[in-house]
Amino acid sequence: MLMGVALAALLMSGGPASAQARQGGAAGDFDFYVLALSWSPGFCASEGRASQRQQCAAGLRHTFVVHGLWPQYERGYPRACGARDDSIPRDPSRRAMSLAAGIFPEQGLARHQWRMHGTCSGNSPETYFRDTARARSMVTVPQALQGLVTARRISPEAVERAFIAANPGLRPDMIATTCAQGRLKEVRLCLKRDLSGFTSCPEVDRNGCRARDITIDAPR
Repeated sequence: MLMGVALAALLMSGGPASAQARQGGAAGDFDFYVLALSWSPGFCASEGRASQRQQCAAGLRHTFVVHGLWPQYERGYPRACGARDDSIPRDPSRRAMSLAAGIFPEQGLARHQWRMHGTCSGNSPETYFRDTARARSMVTVPQALQGLVTARRISPEAVERAFIAANPGLRPDMIATTCAQGRLKEVRLCLKRDLSGFTSCPEVDRNGCRARDITIDAPR
């Protein structure tokens, strides 16, 4: 409670670099999941508006959006597991995309996440998108971050502490904040592969943002 109050007061006042991707890994062969929640205002400020991304349209006021649910090894991660397995569909069905529509901010992102990460889950596109929704429902976003009206500077550690305070069972070695160009980029949370709770992920934690302070852009 005190952490949440402290973060709120501070806000009102003012993919892992060393992890190695294994292209074409075996579907279903992984240790845990990473749920990546992108801070949409930071993405849009740095690159999204220039590319006219749909999620960056004025007035949408997105805060944290699902970037992806990523199968992960203790060291490294599989990627594009359908590249060498013809039994894995490259394109999700219309039914699968209807499930993704309520999870991802854009259909193009959902398709990309399936091809790069979902194909490594060992599940169908429909199950992968349902699991993504289930993973997202497990995480409570701190209200202090949801209610920003102007950009603020804050430490990555404070962002993580706020998530830990809002999510019972979450510890510092189960979460990482990432940044780019001095801005909050993502919060990555590690989940057991059966999605029964959070799990330790030392490599993901080590590759978090090391900046002293970062800008958290306000929603538009």
